[in-house]
Amino acid sequence: MKSKLLKIILLIFCLTKTDLTMRKMFFFLIALLIISVLFIVSCKKDINVTGVKLDKNNITLTVGTQWTLTATVLPYDATNQTVSWTSNNSSVVTVKNGVVTAKTAGNAIVTVSTTDGNQTATCTITVILIESEVVINGVKWAGRNVDAPGTFAANPEDAGMFYQWNRKIGWSSTNPKINSDGGTTWDSSVPTGNSWEKTNDPCPTGWRVPTLEEQYKLAAAGSQMATVNGVYGRIFGSDDKIVFLPAVGMRNYSYGEWGYGYPSPSGYYWSDARFSFYETHAYCCCFSIDGVNTNYNLHRGYGFSLRCVAE
Repeated sequence: MKSKLLKIILLIFCLTKTDLTMRKMFFFLIALLIISVLFIVSCKKDINVTGVKLDKNNITLTVGTQWTLTATVLPYDATNQTVSWTSNNSSVVTVKNGVVTAKTAGNAIVTVSTTDGNQTATCTITVILIESEVVINGVKWAGRNVDAPGTFAANPEDAGMFYQWNRKIGWSSTNPKINSDGGTTWDSSVPTGNSWEKTNDPCPTGWRVPTLEEQYKLAAAGSQMATVNGVYGRIFGSDDKIVFLPAVGMRNYSYGEWGYGYPSPSGYYWSDARFSFYETHAYCCCFSIDGVNTNYNLHRGYGFSLRCVAE
Protein backbone atom coordinates (compact mmCIF):
# COMPACT_ATOMS: atom_id res chain seq x y z
CA MET A 1 0.00 0.00 0.00
CA LYS A 2 2.80 2.38 0.91
CA SER A 3 4.71 1.58 -2.30
CA LYS A 4 1.61 2.28 -4.43
CA LEU A 5 1.06 5.62 -2.69
CA LEU A 6 4.70 6.53 -3.25
CA LYS A 7 4.43 5.67 -6.96
CA ILE A 8 1.35 7.89 -7.29
CA ILE A 9 3.14 10.81 -5.60
CA LEU A 10 6.18 10.37 -7.84
CA LEU A 11 3.94 10.22 -10.91
CA ILE A 12 2.18 13.43 -9.96
CA PHE A 13 5.52 15.05 -9.27
CA CYS A 14 6.84 14.06 -12.70
CA LEU A 15 3.72 15.36 -14.43
CA THR A 16 3.96 18.70 -12.65
CA LYS A 17 7.71 19.30 -12.74
CA THR A 18 7.42 21.37 -15.92
CA ASP A 19 4.59 23.48 -14.56
CA LEU A 20 5.71 25.77 -11.71
CA THR A 21 2.18 26.56 -10.54
CA MET A 22 1.17 22.93 -10.49
CA ARG A 23 4.39 22.05 -8.73
CA LYS A 24 3.70 24.59 -5.98
CA MET A 25 0.19 23.18 -5.63
CA PHE A 26 1.66 19.67 -5.34
CA PHE A 27 3.97 20.64 -2.48
CA PHE A 28 1.14 22.52 -0.79
CA LEU A 29 -1.07 19.44 -0.84
CA ILE A 30 1.73 17.25 0.49
CA ALA A 31 2.34 19.69 3.36
CA LEU A 32 -1.36 19.81 4.10
CA LEU A 33 -1.53 16.02 4.20
CA ILE A 34 1.39 15.80 6.64
CA ILE A 35 -0.11 18.46 8.92
CA SER A 36 -3.47 16.65 8.90
CA VAL A 37 -1.89 13.34 9.89
CA LEU A 38 0.09 14.97 12.69
CA PHE A 39 -3.05 16.70 13.92
CA ILE A 40 -5.06 13.46 14.00
CA VAL A 41 -2.29 11.65 15.87
CA SER A 42 -1.93 14.45 18.41
CA CYS A 43 -5.68 14.55 19.01
CA LYS A 44 -5.96 10.81 19.79
CA LYS A 45 -6.69 10.45 23.52
CA ASP A 46 -5.41 7.72 25.83
CA ILE A 47 -7.97 5.20 27.08
CA ASN A 48 -7.74 5.14 30.86
CA VAL A 49 -7.75 1.96 32.94
CA THR A 50 -10.97 1.43 34.92
CA GLY A 51 -10.20 -1.89 36.59
CA VAL A 52 -8.35 -5.20 36.61
CA LYS A 53 -9.44 -8.79 37.29
CA LEU A 54 -7.73 -12.12 37.96
CA ASP A 55 -8.68 -15.52 36.57
CA LYS A 56 -8.66 -16.96 40.12
CA ASN A 57 -9.89 -15.48 43.40
CA ASN A 58 -8.44 -18.24 45.59
CA ILE A 59 -6.25 -21.28 45.04
CA THR A 60 -4.70 -24.04 47.16
CA LEU A 61 -1.16 -25.16 46.40
CA THR A 62 1.23 -27.67 47.92
CA VAL A 63 4.66 -26.59 49.12
CA GLY A 64 7.14 -26.30 46.28
CA THR A 65 4.63 -25.91 43.45
CA GLN A 66 3.89 -22.97 41.16
CA TRP A 67 0.76 -21.47 39.63
CA THR A 68 0.41 -18.75 37.01
CA LEU A 69 -2.26 -16.11 37.61
CA THR A 70 -3.60 -14.20 34.61
CA ALA A 71 -4.55 -10.53 34.98
CA THR A 72 -6.92 -8.77 32.58
CA VAL A 73 -6.78 -4.97 32.47
CA LEU A 74 -10.11 -3.21 31.87
CA PRO A 75 -11.24 -1.97 29.48
CA TYR A 76 -9.60 -4.44 27.15
CA ASP A 77 -8.32 -1.66 24.88
CA ALA A 78 -6.87 0.49 27.69
CA THR A 79 -3.73 2.31 26.55
CA ASN A 80 -1.48 1.31 29.45
CA GLN A 81 -1.69 -2.44 30.14
CA THR A 82 1.25 -2.50 32.59
CA VAL A 83 0.69 -4.21 35.98
CA SER A 84 2.78 -5.06 39.03
CA TRP A 85 2.52 -7.97 41.48
CA THR A 86 2.98 -8.21 45.25
CA SER A 87 2.55 -10.80 48.02
CA ASN A 88 1.62 -9.81 51.55
CA ASN A 89 3.47 -12.82 52.96
CA SER A 90 6.59 -13.58 50.96
CA SER A 91 7.68 -16.29 53.39
CA VAL A 92 4.64 -18.32 52.29
CA VAL A 93 4.21 -17.16 48.68
CA THR A 94 6.31 -15.17 46.24
CA VAL A 95 5.06 -13.82 42.93
CA LYS A 96 6.80 -12.58 39.80
CA ASN A 97 5.00 -11.62 36.59
CA GLY A 98 1.97 -13.54 37.84
CA VAL A 99 3.88 -16.74 38.61
CA VAL A 100 3.10 -17.76 42.20
CA THR A 101 5.60 -19.96 44.05
CA ALA A 102 4.47 -21.78 47.21
CA LYS A 103 7.30 -21.70 49.77
CA THR A 104 5.90 -22.92 53.10
CA ALA A 105 2.54 -23.86 54.57
CA GLY A 106 0.34 -20.88 55.39
CA ASN A 107 -1.78 -18.21 53.79
CA ALA A 108 -1.01 -15.19 51.64
CA ILE A 109 -2.75 -12.66 49.45
CA VAL A 110 -1.36 -11.85 46.02
CA THR A 111 -2.29 -8.42 44.64
CA VAL A 112 -2.06 -7.20 41.06
CA SER A 113 -2.00 -3.41 40.55
CA THR A 114 -2.29 -1.38 37.38
CA THR A 115 0.25 1.35 36.67
CA ASP A 116 -2.53 3.55 35.32
CA GLY A 117 -5.03 4.36 38.05
CA ASN A 118 -3.66 1.91 40.63
CA GLN A 119 -6.60 -0.45 40.15
CA THR A 120 -6.20 -3.71 42.09
CA ALA A 121 -7.42 -7.30 42.30
CA THR A 122 -6.46 -10.00 44.79
CA CYS A 123 -6.17 -13.78 45.04
CA THR A 124 -6.04 -15.62 48.36
CA ILE A 125 -3.42 -18.39 48.34
CA THR A 126 -3.54 -21.33 50.75
CA VAL A 127 -0.36 -23.41 50.88
CA ILE A 128 -0.50 -26.88 52.42
CA LEU A 129 2.19 -29.43 53.15
CA ILE A 130 1.37 -32.98 52.11
CA GLU A 131 4.02 -35.42 53.21
CA SER A 132 4.88 -38.62 51.36
CA GLU A 133 3.33 -40.45 54.32
CA VAL A 134 1.25 -39.36 57.29
CA VAL A 135 -0.35 -40.99 60.34
CA ILE A 136 -4.06 -40.22 60.76
CA ASN A 137 -6.03 -41.84 63.59
CA GLY A 138 -3.28 -44.39 64.09
CA VAL A 139 -3.05 -45.44 60.44
CA LYS A 140 -0.07 -44.50 58.24
CA TRP A 141 -1.32 -43.40 54.83
CA ALA A 142 0.67 -42.88 51.65
CA GLY A 143 0.61 -39.31 50.36
CA ARG A 144 0.13 -40.37 46.71
CA ASN A 145 -2.07 -42.72 44.69
CA VAL A 146 -0.69 -45.92 43.23
CA ASP A 147 0.53 -45.44 39.69
CA ALA A 148 2.00 -48.42 37.80
CA PRO A 149 2.16 -51.55 40.00
CA GLY A 150 4.78 -51.09 42.71
CA THR A 151 5.05 -47.30 42.29
CA PHE A 152 3.42 -44.17 43.62
CA ALA A 153 2.33 -41.21 41.51
CA ALA A 154 4.74 -38.27 41.48
CA ASN A 155 2.44 -35.68 43.10
CA PRO A 156 -0.45 -35.68 45.62
CA GLU A 157 -2.90 -34.47 42.96
CA ASP A 158 -1.89 -37.05 40.33
CA ALA A 159 -4.53 -39.66 39.53
CA GLY A 160 -2.18 -42.60 39.19
CA MET A 161 -3.76 -45.68 37.61
CA PHE A 162 -7.10 -47.45 38.09
CA TYR A 163 -7.33 -51.02 39.37
CA GLN A 164 -10.04 -53.64 39.32
CA TRP A 165 -10.61 -55.24 42.69
CA ASN A 166 -8.05 -57.95 43.60
CA ARG A 167 -6.16 -57.45 40.34
CA LYS A 168 -2.64 -56.14 39.88
CA ILE A 169 -2.95 -54.69 36.38
CA GLY A 170 -3.29 -50.92 36.33
CA TRP A 171 -5.37 -48.99 33.80
CA SER A 172 -4.88 -45.43 32.57
CA SER A 173 -6.97 -42.88 34.45
CA THR A 174 -7.48 -40.84 31.26
CA ASN A 175 -8.15 -41.82 27.67
CA PRO A 176 -6.87 -43.56 25.64
CA LYS A 177 -7.48 -46.78 27.57
CA ILE A 178 -4.25 -48.72 28.11
CA ASN A 179 -3.01 -50.92 30.94
CA SER A 180 0.30 -51.22 32.75
CA ASP A 181 1.27 -54.16 30.53
CA GLY A 182 0.62 -52.18 27.37
CA GLY A 183 -2.67 -53.93 26.60
CA THR A 184 -5.94 -52.31 25.56
CA THR A 185 -8.44 -55.15 26.03
CA TRP A 186 -10.56 -54.64 29.13
CA ASP A 187 -11.16 -57.70 31.35
CA SER A 188 -14.91 -57.69 31.96
CA SER A 189 -14.93 -60.91 33.98
CA VAL A 190 -15.79 -60.70 37.68
CA PRO A 191 -12.67 -60.65 39.91
CA THR A 192 -12.73 -63.46 42.47
CA GLY A 193 -11.47 -63.83 46.04
CA ASN A 194 -12.56 -63.27 49.62
CA SER A 195 -10.15 -60.36 50.12
CA TRP A 196 -7.45 -58.54 48.18
CA GLU A 197 -4.71 -61.13 48.00
CA LYS A 198 -1.10 -60.19 48.68
CA THR A 199 0.11 -61.53 45.34
CA ASN A 200 -2.35 -59.19 43.57
CA ASP A 201 -1.52 -56.11 45.64
CA PRO A 202 -0.08 -53.34 43.40
CA CYS A 203 1.06 -51.18 46.33
CA PRO A 204 4.82 -50.56 46.57
CA THR A 205 6.92 -52.66 48.94
CA GLY A 206 6.00 -51.98 52.58
CA TRP A 207 2.47 -50.86 51.66
CA ARG A 208 -0.88 -52.58 51.08
CA VAL A 209 -4.51 -51.99 50.12
CA PRO A 210 -6.40 -50.57 53.14
CA THR A 211 -9.04 -52.44 55.11
CA LEU A 212 -12.58 -51.17 55.39
CA GLU A 213 -11.93 -50.28 59.04
CA GLU A 214 -8.92 -48.18 58.06
CA GLN A 215 -11.05 -46.26 55.58
CA TYR A 216 -13.59 -45.66 58.36
CA LYS A 217 -10.83 -44.12 60.49
CA LEU A 218 -9.73 -41.86 57.66
CA ALA A 219 -13.25 -40.55 57.14
CA ALA A 220 -13.65 -40.02 60.89
CA ALA A 221 -10.71 -37.57 60.83
CA GLY A 222 -12.87 -35.06 58.96
CA SER A 223 -12.65 -33.92 55.37
CA GLN A 224 -13.55 -31.26 52.86
CA MET A 225 -13.63 -30.93 49.10
CA ALA A 226 -10.89 -28.71 47.70
CA THR A 227 -8.98 -27.93 44.54
CA VAL A 228 -5.28 -28.60 45.07
CA ASN A 229 -2.77 -27.63 42.38
CA GLY A 230 -5.70 -27.30 40.01
CA VAL A 231 -7.16 -30.76 40.72
CA TYR A 232 -10.49 -31.28 42.50
CA GLY A 233 -10.62 -33.80 45.32
CA ARG A 234 -10.96 -34.25 49.07
CA ILE A 235 -8.60 -33.35 51.91
CA PHE A 236 -8.80 -35.76 54.85
CA GLY A 237 -7.42 -34.89 58.30
CA SER A 238 -6.48 -31.54 59.79
CA ASP A 239 -3.56 -29.21 60.46
CA ASP A 240 -0.32 -30.87 59.32
CA LYS A 241 -1.82 -34.37 59.34
CA ILE A 242 -3.59 -34.44 56.00
CA VAL A 243 -3.84 -36.43 52.78
CA PHE A 244 -5.40 -35.34 49.51
CA LEU A 245 -7.37 -37.84 47.45
CA PRO A 246 -8.07 -36.57 43.90
CA ALA A 247 -11.58 -37.08 42.55
CA VAL A 248 -10.60 -38.60 39.23
CA GLY A 249 -13.57 -40.87 38.50
CA MET A 250 -13.34 -44.51 37.43
CA ARG A 251 -13.58 -47.01 34.59
CA ASN A 252 -16.85 -48.89 34.05
CA TYR A 253 -16.81 -52.63 34.69
CA SER A 254 -18.45 -53.61 31.39
CA TYR A 255 -16.13 -52.11 28.78
CA GLY A 256 -13.71 -49.98 30.78
CA GLU A 257 -15.12 -46.64 29.68
CA TRP A 258 -13.73 -43.73 31.68
CA GLY A 259 -16.07 -41.39 33.54
CA TYR A 260 -16.12 -38.92 36.45
CA GLY A 261 -18.91 -40.80 38.21
CA TYR A 262 -21.96 -39.23 39.83
CA PRO A 263 -22.22 -36.61 41.13
CA SER A 264 -19.40 -35.39 38.92
CA PRO A 265 -16.60 -35.44 39.74
CA SER A 266 -16.35 -38.21 42.31
CA GLY A 267 -13.52 -40.21 43.82
CA TYR A 268 -13.61 -44.00 44.20
CA TYR A 269 -11.00 -45.89 46.27
CA TRP A 270 -10.99 -49.64 46.85
CA SER A 271 -10.71 -51.35 50.22
CA ASP A 272 -9.54 -54.95 50.52
CA ALA A 273 -12.97 -56.14 51.74
CA ARG A 274 -15.49 -58.11 49.71
CA PHE A 275 -19.22 -57.45 50.03
CA SER A 276 -20.72 -60.54 51.69
CA PHE A 277 -24.21 -60.32 50.15
CA TYR A 278 -23.08 -60.20 46.51
CA GLU A 279 -20.03 -62.10 45.32
CA THR A 280 -19.72 -59.64 42.46
CA HIS A 281 -19.26 -56.62 44.77
CA ALA A 282 -16.60 -55.21 47.11
CA TYR A 283 -16.39 -52.25 49.48
CA CYS A 284 -14.89 -48.91 48.54
CA CYS A 285 -14.66 -45.35 49.80
CA CYS A 286 -16.64 -43.01 47.59
CA PHE A 287 -16.73 -39.23 47.94
CA SER A 288 -18.04 -36.17 46.16
CA ILE A 289 -19.41 -32.74 46.96
CA ASP A 290 -22.27 -34.59 48.72
CA GLY A 291 -19.97 -36.17 51.31
CA VAL A 292 -18.04 -39.38 52.05
CA ASN A 293 -19.39 -42.94 52.01
CA THR A 294 -17.06 -45.63 53.36
CA ASN A 295 -19.77 -48.27 53.38
CA TYR A 296 -20.24 -48.23 49.65
CA ASN A 297 -20.18 -51.43 47.61
CA LEU A 298 -19.86 -51.68 43.84
CA HIS A 299 -19.09 -54.25 41.17
CA ARG A 300 -15.54 -55.59 41.56
CA GLY A 301 -14.87 -55.09 37.87
CA TYR A 302 -14.83 -51.30 38.14
CA GLY A 303 -11.46 -49.61 37.76
CA PHE A 304 -10.91 -47.45 40.86
CA SER A 305 -8.05 -45.53 42.46
CA LEU A 306 -5.87 -47.02 45.21
CA ARG A 307 -4.42 -45.26 48.25
CA CYS A 308 -2.18 -47.54 50.28
CA VAL A 309 -1.48 -47.86 54.01
CA ALA A 310 1.73 -49.05 55.64
CA GLU A 311 2.06 -52.73 56.42
